[in-house]
Amino acid sequence: MKVVSNASPLIILGRIDRLDLLPALFGAVQVSSEVYEEVVLAGAGRPAAAAIKAAKWIEIHPALSHADLAAWRSQASLGSGELATIALAKALAADWVILDERAARQLATNHQLNVIGCVGILELAYRRKLVPDLRATYAQMLTEGVYIAPAILNLSLAACGLPVL
Repeated sequence: MKVVSNASPLIILGRIDRLDLLPALFGAVQVSSEVYEEVVLAGAGRPAAAAIKAAKWIEIHPALSHADLAAWRSQASLGSGELATIALAKALAADWVILDERAARQLATNHQLNVIGCVGILELAYRRKLVPDLRATYAQMLTEGVYIAPAILNLSLAACGLPVL
C-alpha cells in the first residue's frame, strides 16, 4: 500500500504520541522533502521532529522543481508542503494521501486521490483495536491544543457508537 503524508498529520499524531499508528496501519509512509524539512528541520525541538527523523518507516522523496511547484500553485493557494504532498501522491498513484487542511483535501479529491486525515486514521485504528479509547484520544488532542472542530470529533465518535465529547 502506498501512503503519502503531509506535515500536519505527522505533527498532530506526534503531539499525542501516536505516530506508531502509521506504520501499524500502512507500513511505509512516503513524504516529500518539503514535508520532511517542515517537520524535522523547521520543527526541531517540537513534537514529532525527533520521532520522524528516527523513523525507519518514513521514505523521503525529492523536492518538487520550481516549475512543478508553480504549476501546482496555479491550481490552489496552498503551502509548498501540501502541494508537494498532493503531487507526490499523484506521481506514486498512492492508495491514500493523509491531509487535514480542507483546501488541500479538496485539491487532492479533485485529482481523484483518496484522502484520509488524523480523525480518519484514529477512527480506523480504533476499529482495528489499535486505539482502545477513541474518546480519550480525541480529548487528548484538544488538551494538547490541536486545532480541530469538536463537531468533527463528535461525528466520528457517533459513527463508532461512542458518547460525544
